[in-house]
Amino acid sequence: MHRGFPLRWSHGTVAELLTGRNNSLGLLRLCLALAVVFSHARVLGYGGKEYLHYFSGGQADLGKLAVYGFFVLSGILVTRSGARLTVGRFLWHRMLRILPGFWVCLGVTAFVLAPLLYWRLHSTLHGLNGPHGPVDYLRADWGLSTDEQDISRIMTDARSAGRTHAVSFNGALWSLHYEVMCYVGVAVLAVTGILTRARRAVLVITAVLGWLVIRHASRDPLWAGQYDSHYLHYVRLPLVGQVSPSFMIYLGFAFGLGALIEVARHRIPVSDPLGVASLLVLAGSLHYGYLFTVGIPAFAYLLVWLAVRLPAPFRRIGARNDYSYGIYIYGFPVQQTLALLGWTRWGIGAYLALTLVFTLLLAAASWHLVERPALRWKDVGKDHRGRPTFSSRPVHRHVPEQRTADATAGRR
Repeated sequence: MHRGFPLRWSHGTVAELLTGRNNSLGLLRLCLALAVVFSHARVLGYGGKEYLHYFSGGQADLGKLAVYGFFVLSGILVTRSGARLTVGRFLWHRMLRILPGFWVCLGVTAFVLAPLLYWRLHSTLHGLNGPHGPVDYLRADWGLSTDEQDISRIMTDARSAGRTHAVSFNGALWSLHYEVMCYVGVAVLAVTGILTRARRAVLVITAVLGWLVIRHASRDPLWAGQYDSHYLHYVRLPLVGQVSPSFMIYLGFAFGLGALIEVARHRIPVSDPLGVASLLVLAGSLHYGYLFTVGIPAFAYLLVWLAVRLPAPFRRIGARNDYSYGIYIYGFPVQQTLALLGWTRWGIGAYLALTLVFTLLLAAASWHLVERPALRWKDVGKDHRGRPTFSSRPVHRHVPEQRTADATAGRR
């Protein structure tokens, strides 16, 4: 190993080293978002399987693994925020982080991309605003439900014509309502005092979710997670629409691992041998099996280790400008648009390059014009000394303030 990166059994604890902005969490979130876009390119552009599908024996693929990584990191940062803030302010911060960018993305999809593609298919806009049109799309999905997948049958007709390979305008949005449910769970733990006075309950909750995962996954080395689970029957919840208990359990387990890392941060060492071992366990479980039994917990530790141990220059990436959420929510509709326009004919390399250019432009616009301006409202209601003017429980000052948790937590 390079002299500037010596291997040591322990450099300290997570509590000592994963603080503030002096970490590579921004880079990791950016890489996870790009991994989702990269993985989708193969299936959306060419109808193939996503990357890592065959390597993992069908257990998962690169995109799904990246989503699990997002939930782990979100579990860390959102739990930290929930322990520090009042419940009302915590929910306000989470709403500001998710909803403005999401709503604008829906608007861009409905009123920019949909008319463009409808014209491309039909050489007219007549019929665009009928049933299941742009307005119905917004009305159905504004609450993160994503029940309305298509707009005016654009993607359905394009798929029938062989131009696209999915009927959804933005299939990447499915994970957002599961993340919001995790936020609600953290709020419940905060208002009951568990996050600050009974943290072992987080271990119990994560262990129960882990048991629900492992009781199925341990029977088959190549278990495909929530897609093989017996909990897959959908139920309807207010605002968020249809949800799958299987996805709630599996993604909740990943989020719970992050929450557990946060509440036990004073006892978890940042160890190079453990970091290397977690990488080997993840790779081995991906290829040989038991990904959901041992691989996802190993992945959780690997992300924390990388956040702390990657070289210092990487810590500046994403520290101030977090494009990861924008990349996640815009990547899918950009890829669908390019596929319908026929731009896949130049090969997957060109298709990916064009996808990244347009997605990064939209992500940058989303951050600078929507997300960051919205986050400026997170301190509304505080007095001039920075104290909240409303509170549903005391603020626990012994938990260090982490701006990262407020500014960038929560992103696919």
